[in-house]
Amino acid sequence: MTHPPFPFGPALLFCPADRPDRYAKAVERADAVILDLEDAVADVAKSAARESLVANPLDPARVIVRVNPASTPHLADDLAALRRTSYRTVMLAKCEGTADLVALEDFAVIALCETARGVLAASDIASVPIVSALMWGAEDLVASVGGSSSRYPDGRYRDLARHARSQVLLAAGAHGVAAIDAVHLDLADAAGLRDEAEDAAALGFAATACVHPGQVEVVRAAYAPSDERLEWAQALLAEAAVRERDGVFAFRGQMVDAPLMHQAEAVVRRARLD
Repeated sequence: MTHPPFPFGPALLFCPADRPDRYAKAVERADAVILDLEDAVADVAKSAARESLVANPLDPARVIVRVNPASTPHLADDLAALRRTSYRTVMLAKCEGTADLVALEDFAVIALCETARGVLAASDIASVPIVSALMWGAEDLVASVGGSSSRYPDGRYRDLARHARSQVLLAAGAHGVAAIDAVHLDLADAAGLRDEAEDAAALGFAATACVHPGQVEVVRAAYAPSDERLEWAQALLAEAAVRERDGVFAFRGQMVDAPLMHQAEAVVRRARLD
């Protein structure tokens, strides 16, 4: 099954759709901007936000639009506005199953699995051909099960959030679509953001979402492999090309097989994003 490509990343920056004065700066600072019609916009301002979206066009290759959940009356109006633009990548908030995707056939969809239902349905959602990526979210997830905090006092995610993160990543990988890591809301905690983004890159996430322009460079640096790691990956792939074989071989004292080759290829891809 062929899914739409995910050409964005590694640093995606949310921008309220009712703040057109911020559009250009957001695109300039990040690898792609997520123009948000959902949580960042109050219900009374959603109509004006849609008109701002239409009236202030950006390069569609750099834009994702987060639309309201299928369970709300706002989605139809969001999609009507989008069809007046060139934007064709949408992020569906609080996606909870394949039925939520029926109205989005004209778009490449990033499904945001951020409720208990959404996380449990992640694999089914990822199997739908219009889906290009999955993203997970911690705060709505915890709220959906009656909780009040996604993190321990020291900033680490609680086990429920860690489980959801892993489940969404596995579902994306199983169906060959990209995975996007959740936002880090503590703007003062650059070290925590760096650690999470480094972990995301190592695990195979394609991007991390940001809520402030100051987070962008932290995420980019975290996704970029070190010079030493890149040299290792390039040298390993060069050695494999010389050998012209797919089987196991020794390289710098380490046994290399197909999984390690795939890891080296991933390192090189990350370097090309820098």
